[in-house]
Amino acid sequence: MKIGIIGIGHIGGTLARKLASAGHEVRVANSKGADAVRPFADEIGVAAADTKGAIYGADLVILSIPLLAIENLPKDLFKDLPANVPVIDTSNYYPGLRDPQIADLDAGEVESVWVSRQIGRPIIKAFNNILAYSLAELGQPEGAVGRLAVAVAGDDAAAKKIVMAIVNEVGFDPVDGGPLAESWRQQPLTPGYCCDFDASTMRKALDAAAKGEAPTRWSIFKSKMAALRPDSTHADRIAMNRSFVPLH
Repeated sequence: MKIGIIGIGHIGGTLARKLASAGHEVRVANSKGADAVRPFADEIGVAAADTKGAIYGADLVILSIPLLAIENLPKDLFKDLPANVPVIDTSNYYPGLRDPQIADLDAGEVESVWVSRQIGRPIIKAFNNILAYSLAELGQPEGAVGRLAVAVAGDDAAAKKIVMAIVNEVGFDPVDGGPLAESWRQQPLTPGYCCDFDASTMRKALDAAAKGEAPTRWSIFKSKMAALRPDSTHADRIAMNRSFVPLH
């Protein structure tokens, strides 16, 4: 497949590496132009592009940039991308930490519904509820016992099928997160967010999420993040995430 990736941070960059290694034709971009991403592109053997060049002719697009950057994308960026090309959104809202306050999200709009509205086309929510270390290091072959899962939400069944196949290809079990309006179930501070769960536990976690509860946990999250030691491990981070809403 021809895959365009906008954003080469921890998630976007890891996906670029994995998908290029799997034989896909990958182009990477960020808001600063092709020259800014060229060293990374050369390192992993993919093409450097600007944002328009990354998505031109793509069979799949991965949008892996902060919400503020999404809001600042050209409003016509996706106008020539065929409607049947899936656009994956990997973003998360961290108000008062990484992100400025966004009034619509603070009022309860689902994050990826907001993203869809910003870019003017449907999206698929995926790769947002897995930590970068897990994505890079903990993938396993299909059928492996204890294989970790990634939730996938969206309204287009054909697009969701393509994205689920990509999730499987990079080493994780895809779990159907329902329509995009239900993707709040995989947002930060929900039971299934970045907890390294297998597919059956992820299903339980998505079902256990309660609408409106996650935003009430931000103060607790900030205090627990502040308490993490500089030498904290991946296991420490997973334990912290699981502590917010223990599954019984």
